[in-house]
Amino acid sequence: MPYARLRFDLAYDGTEFSGWATQPGLRTVQGELESAIAFLLRVEGVRLTVGGRTDAGVHARGQVAHLDVTEEQLAQDRLSARKLNGILKRSSADIAVHSVREVPGEFDARFGALRRRYEYRLRDKRAKRDPLTARFTADVPRTLDLDAMQRAADELLGLNDFTTFCKAREGATAVRDLLSFEWRVTEDGAYAARIEADAFCHSMVRALVGAVVAVGSGRIAEAELRELRDARERTSRFTVMPACGLSLEEITYPADEDLAARAEQTRARRETPESSA
Repeated sequence: MPYARLRFDLAYDGTEFSGWATQPGLRTVQGELESAIAFLLRVEGVRLTVGGRTDAGVHARGQVAHLDVTEEQLAQDRLSARKLNGILKRSSADIAVHSVREVPGEFDARFGALRRRYEYRLRDKRAKRDPLTARFTADVPRTLDLDAMQRAADELLGLNDFTTFCKAREGATAVRDLLSFEWRVTEDGAYAARIEADAFCHSMVRALVGAVVAVGSGRIAEAELRELRDARERTSRFTVMPACGLSLEEITYPADEDLAARAEQTRARRETPESSA
């Protein structure tokens, strides 16, 4: 049976969700969205493939997923952002579908991505608490040195084995290319980090921020951060930051003609420059 592939672009406030992935008895983004899609398609169930599998409490402004539907379902035009949002606003107003569109069959929301960009927001002890952004901002009960945090962030850039900062699955690699890690002061007085990589492993973003915050608070020195990075072992010298401050901002994909090659490349095991030399 011929199939067509649909791309979904969406956003959500992750506060009340137990993450993206469906879990029995728990409210998840995937579960709510798949239920709405199944209702519109008049089928028992569907299965989305997601670009960035967010943890419990993590938000998204630029999440991407894909779904295969039959040509008959596509022709019936039952799926649209407007119709999905109409269903979701009844029980899941914390999800917003921005667009639903047909894409080439080679498009893969997960393996086809070139880069993923996150933002992490936090306030140190000097900042005034803003109730309007509190759900999306972590509180750090210490004074932070933003310049030291930026220097520490710069030390983590590049293609490296990030085992120190990951909960890697058995048999999986923690080699990632960290492309950007930049701090700024926001209009409401918070500190925000832009963090971009080809991909991230479990808890990596929040662990990277935790390590940099440890430097900014004086808990660890910049030299020790480099040692921890190179040791490639999990450590208790810094803490993984709370989920509330993290948002998936954007996932970037190649041109249509390069989709298949990118998905194949991503599935291949990553290697550090040292291990491939």
